[in-house]
Amino acid sequence: MIPSTYPSQDEIARLTARMLLEIEAVHFNADEPFTLASGLPSPTYIDCRKLISFPRIRSTLMDFLTITVMRNAGFEAFTNIAGGETAGIPFAALVAERMALPMTYVRKKPKGYGRNARIEGAMTDTDRVLLVEDLTTDGGSKLSFVDAIRDTGASCGHTAVIFYYGIFPETEMTLGDHGVALHYLCTWRDVLAEARAQGSFDAATLDGVESFLDDPRAWQAARS
Repeated sequence: MIPSTYPSQDEIARLTARMLLEIEAVHFNADEPFTLASGLPSPTYIDCRKLISFPRIRSTLMDFLTITVMRNAGFEAFTNIAGGETAGIPFAALVAERMALPMTYVRKKPKGYGRNARIEGAMTDTDRVLLVEDLTTDGGSKLSFVDAIRDTGASCGHTAVIFYYGIFPETEMTLGDHGVALHYLCTWRDVLAEARAQGSFDAATLDGVESFLDDPRAWQAARS
């Protein structure tokens, strides 16, 4: 069912950060950094896939994502909801259910047999597609999914994620240059603020994370 009432965007960001911390999806470790998909180090890591195991939190966040998209893009902006393989698939299904729209998913690459398709499900050249994913860092991985959708003749000018790193200034420009608007619930700054408010980590750890957020490229360069 489509949610009809919702808190402010600032409150959505705070509550989303709180939920991510509550289920221990947030990991901070400046002493032994994590390795991102890019190969670069980071003192932060977030596991949005964990959300699927927590039904109350999962349901609330999908309500938040649905109303954020509708508020920002329009209540009749889309005719199809697509999930990116693999993390975006469950969230796309949940958003599609709320918006009463068809759901599809996009493979990272053709499966190599059968129809050799990247799009699974029914998508037509008249569809206006919302791409749903769990998170985005620099936006680059979204472009391949968007291009696969557009190859069908459908349009795709929006992507929605639960979590946006929000620390790499090129991200929204990368997506914008590709004709894609980004919608999200919270960022690392929101998580850091809520972690400080809750005392979820010791002060030294949070200070180390803040140093990374202030200048992530310099932090990475010093440790690469």
